[in-house]
Amino acid sequence: MAAILIDANVLLDIMTQDAQWSPWSIEALERAADRHRLVINAVIYAEVSVRFTRIEDLDAALPRIAFDREPIPYEAAFLAGKAHLAYRQRGGSKTVPLPDFFIGAHASVAGYALMTRDAGRYRTYFPRLSLIAP
Repeated sequence: MAAILIDANVLLDIMTQDAQWSPWSIEALERAADRHRLVINAVIYAEVSVRFTRIEDLDAALPRIAFDREPIPYEAAFLAGKAHLAYRQRGGSKTVPLPDFFIGAHASVAGYALMTRDAGRYRTYFPRLSLIAP
């Protein structure tokens, strides 16, 4: 079964019932769950954690039965650093955080698709990455 790494923005759309994006995120996640293994990593977990005061509530919102939790491979950390460097060399802002590069690199190295609604940076810095995006 193929796997899909689920970006935090998709999960947060659903959790916050975002008026603009939750319909797309819900439908995309449900469709993917029928056919694929859903994966998150520690960076995604951390980004989603801002909505919760207790870890137990976050764990209930991201149950292990629905989302496999994987570590970020060291090869992905290397690729994330190189992609972030390329971004900076192209004039990218210092305020853009490294986490998006870790997420893109993890999906790339693991051979996963990435579900996100913010595909622009991923398309630029991970051009071979398969994206599920609006």
